[in-house]
Amino acid sequence: MTVIASEIERFNRLSTTWWNSAGQMRPLHVVNTLRLGYIAGHIEQHFGLARGAPLKGLRILDLGCGGGLLSEPLARLGASVLGIDAAAGNVAAARLHAATGNVSVEYRLGDPQAALQDEERFDVVLALEVLEHVGDVGAFVTTAARCVAPGGLLFASTIDRTWKSFLFAIVGAEYLLRVLPMGTHQWQRFVRPTELAAAVDRTGMVQTDLRGMRYLPLVHRASWTRDRQVNYIAAFARHAGAQAIAAGLNDRRRGASAQGVLARGRRLVACPPARWRPGQQPPELAVGGWHRQQQALRLQC
Repeated sequence: MTVIASEIERFNRLSTTWWNSAGQMRPLHVVNTLRLGYIAGHIEQHFGLARGAPLKGLRILDLGCGGGLLSEPLARLGASVLGIDAAAGNVAAARLHAATGNVSVEYRLGDPQAALQDEERFDVVLALEVLEHVGDVGAFVTTAARCVAPGGLLFASTIDRTWKSFLFAIVGAEYLLRVLPMGTHQWQRFVRPTELAAAVDRTGMVQTDLRGMRYLPLVHRASWTRDRQVNYIAAFARHAGAQAIAAGLNDRRRGASAQGVLARGRRLVACPPARWRPGQQPPELAVGGWHRQQQALRLQC
């Protein structure tokens, strides 16, 4: 179990404020717009979708979904979304808002390890602004990565454990400017990018992107930055093996989940990380057999 009882109690108290874009959750609403574009863009690139194309056929898991601020927009884009949260108030707020807006999203209450079936896999798994609220980051990351299907993606965003994050995310945001409720964060629970990368690396996934995010509380604007010492987001990919590629292609032909595999004409394409370019050695060569699988299947990208 990775949840912390005091965190559940605190979020239950805040659960009625999730969809008030001018209230205590305003920073999340602002940041959400930025993150949605980032995630949708990565999904389009990774799965070979046209820009702005519907996400129909993709299964997305939103861990620590809160009131559904990201689950709902992704469902509106056509994805099949499952949101999981350990706070009953959050799940109730998410379900009520989805029902009011006639948006189809499945929500489950509980710790991810208990709420998910062993065999459940997803094309995209989200762990956004949740790692700093769990008791065992390594176990949580392992659970999240286990749910990523072959060829799928994992997105994780959190706060770096630096002096700068203490000043900006806690002292400034919670005690001086009061844009977040006091006690929202505990500095010792922040996660360094290297710690996150190491935890995900142990699951066999490959990091494909890492960038910082800046939030300006006085004007309520968010933007990307090279500075990752406060907020940051990382993307990871699990590449499909030969067997999974074939199975994914068959599913694709039946109109099922993409599983990171695309049929283009008579070519079979397994998508490498976003930063890989034709002519370069795949960055995961040292840790996996993707390159050998590419040769065996005569893949072309």
